Amino acid sequence: MIKKILIANRGEIACRVIKTARKMGIKTVAVYSEADEYSKHVLEADESLLIGPASASESYLSIEKIINAAKEAGADAIHPGYGFLSENARFVQRLLKEKIKFIGPNVKAIKIMGDKIQSKNLAIKAKVNTIPGFNDVIKDYKHASVIANDIGFPLMIKASAGGGGKGMRIVKNKNEVKDAFQLASNEAKSSFGDDRVFIEKYIEKPRHIEIQVLADIYGNVIHLGERECSIQRRHQKIIEEAPSSVVSKKLRNEMGEQAKDLAKAVEYQSAGTVEFIVDQENNFYFLEMNTRLQVEHPVTEEITGFDLVEQMIRVADEKRLKIKQEDVKIDGWAMEARIYSEDPIRNFLPSVGRVKKYIEPVGEKNVRLDSGIIDGSEVSINYDPMLAKLIVKGKNRDQCIKKIVNALNSFYLRGFNNNIKFLISIFNSKNFCKGDIHTGLLDQEYKDGYNYPKPSNKFLKKIFVPVAAYIGYRYLKNENVRNIHQEEDRYILNLNNKQYAIKINEGKKGIIKIIYKNSSFKLKSSWKINDAIIDIQINKKKYLLQFDKFQNHLSITYLDYSGEFVFYDKETAKFDKYMLEEEVVDLSKFLLAPMPGKIVSINVKDGQKVKSGENLLVLEAMKMENLITASKDAKIKKISVKPNDAVEVDQILIEFDE
Repeated sequence: MIKKILIANRGEIACRVIKTARKMGIKTVAVYSEADEYSKHVLEADESLLIGPASASESYLSIEKIINAAKEAGADAIHPGYGFLSENARFVQRLLKEKIKFIGPNVKAIKIMGDKIQSKNLAIKAKVNTIPGFNDVIKDYKHASVIANDIGFPLMIKASAGGGGKGMRIVKNKNEVKDAFQLASNEAKSSFGDDRVFIEKYIEKPRHIEIQVLADIYGNVIHLGERECSIQRRHQKIIEEAPSSVVSKKLRNEMGEQAKDLAKAVEYQSAGTVEFIVDQENNFYFLEMNTRLQVEHPVTEEITGFDLVEQMIRVADEKRLKIKQEDVKIDGWAMEARIYSEDPIRNFLPSVGRVKKYIEPVGEKNVRLDSGIIDGSEVSINYDPMLAKLIVKGKNRDQCIKKIVNALNSFYLRGFNNNIKFLISIFNSKNFCKGDIHTGLLDQEYKDGYNYPKPSNKFLKKIFVPVAAYIGYRYLKNENVRNIHQEEDRYILNLNNKQYAIKINEGKKGIIKIIYKNSSFKLKSSWKINDAIIDIQINKKKYLLQFDKFQNHLSITYLDYSGEFVFYDKETAKFDKYMLEEEVVDLSKFLLAPMPGKIVSINVKDGQKVKSGENLLVLEAMKMENLITASKDAKIKKISVKPNDAVEVDQILIEFDE
């Protein structure tokens, strides 16, 4: 019987394992790096041990340090979570030698399924549908070019080891092969210690559908239905849902049976995921098998009622599966949104910093947040940028969309840039709402990048103007700098650089009447000055907004729209035009680091002329390589960094001649 589990991971997944272990009466041990000393998972575990510096290679990826920590704590089992050592066969072999139980599959399954080439060959042998391609190791980019021409474009270059979108590049034509091969190889080596890649045909507009399997050591295998993970950016999943709107009962059974056949062929045990892609004609092809708990496992838990972490622990404890295939029923719909520390309007570059204020979503039932952060948490450049997962369950898909948008709207997170507004934009998009989705949808819908939208005239008139006026009035009243009950209670609202003449009357029972032009609104709220969340009624209809106070202005956010404003009484407004504007510094002749990171390579030299879009350098951050390109034609005056240099955000990398 497992009595104490060491969790060889961090963040939200470590917290997730702790939750189930506590429910089962099992003690937990958290390990942490120097960067994670005050992290949420450390605070929630029964015990915690420091295992090394911030660098993952010296802490969470160190087999020796993890095993020594387990011995020191007296842990009889280790749960790896996902990422880090979760699919490391050498780690599992060491645990067997040390007689510490691994809460995951056996060495054979990890080795075969961890190698994309071997796994594909096994899938073919098990009569699982596979994608056409070259199923052997690619020697170099010249070899890749030959194979690419044979297969035809578009195609995919993929790392043989690992997963999670790392070491993967889509190649649309022969001119892209060299750069794609190099980037995929480098990223694969950096992420998995293995630079081998292979090539397969790229299926146009595929849907990414995966089947959750459970297996015990006695040969019992079941599947728990499908998840759709088609909403991706840079091959990294962003939104998942279960079931899929495109999968019929017949297709579910066919994919489920093939997933079970593959699991049996590799003698699988524990929770695992068989990933497929589905084309426009509903043909499905094996993609890979992930021999671990998936990030998106909560949506399966929500619609089936089974705790997957609990099942993994039971299998590791040599218990038989109590669940039969006929016991698996799909109840309702579930969706998951991944919260990342990244800047959507700067091409989703990683963002780091400290959590200044954190308020979890409020309101409806069946809203779940798996989070690894709290107020004060440090978001480090050393680790994956995912912070939390928001999961909702509803009766159907439409209800789920409504629920998750409302929950995201009330999720307050400050201290660094994040993707919450971007997620809301996706959930509100027409194609997503219709279920007309595929893995390239985001590239299609945001081909020119993403920018925060401006409130429509409808939102301005019905929400932003009256709420901004309400808050501004409350602030003036609170400051009590002068008697604000001036002639006719008239004010000026400057919202997003547009002025509105406002009239305000205070009524009974806390109601404030806002009038501008020919529109009248009655507002009522329990909001207190400086509360981050505004729960307000406008003409008896309820709204939830976010509020921020800056040095020179106030701000409100509703859905993915924001409004910045100042609010004056009529006398003060006369002096607004005399306010000095902030001086703008011209940085156009400099390339600045868009984020903290490490310089991987520099592709240009001093004095070289470059064209717009030309590759300048590669910057690594949060386990991803980012290609930095020229924004315009220019001549390089001076390169201020060299490979392996650590750089800070806004540090000068390259200076151009004017």
